[in-house]
Amino acid sequence: MLLLENVHPVAVELMKAEGFTVGKSLVENEMLDTARQIKQRCEAAGVALLLPTDHQIVDSYEPIKGGQVLAKTIPIEFTNSGHVGMDIGVETISLFANVLKDAKTIIWNGPMGVFEEPPFNEGTIGIAHAVAEAADRGAIVIVGGGDSVAAITQAGVADRITHISTGGGATLEFLAGKELPGVAALTDK
Repeated sequence: MLLLENVHPVAVELMKAEGFTVGKSLVENEMLDTARQIKQRCEAAGVALLLPTDHQIVDSYEPIKGGQVLAKTIPIEFTNSGHVGMDIGVETISLFANVLKDAKTIIWNGPMGVFEEPPFNEGTIGIAHAVAEAADRGAIVIVGGGDSVAAITQAGVADRITHISTGGGATLEFLAGKELPGVAALTDK
């Protein structure tokens, strides 16, 4: 199993827990211990945990609303306290897509960045195409969550995905074997 994660929010916590500067990116500081535990569990299980190597950044969220976005792509380690991570960069898209080529099962929950705001949809669109290509090669691809469904639809690849669910968290819980009240109620009848 391979864990690929989006820029917001879990990857940011993992990067901050690793000691990287995350600037003004959204961070749930109460999740830093969880991020460290995820890393430790992956290491103990021999699971590759891939994080972005580069990302698109801006100096503030405000320019997006004004229509003029001054974004640039930089290596993760060059992030400073004034930057806001908005999407994965071209290098990361290529890295993730390359790993997906050999995947037999892919579970995707959450876009790679702020995909609703071009040009920050490039990472999500790139990964959507890589996931669809894996499905074309026979991989089982499960996409869960409203934003993820919107992303694969925006990328024009929804018809190539094995299973799509608007329930992101519920999909993950179901796949983890957790009993879901709605599903349990259906089977009781």
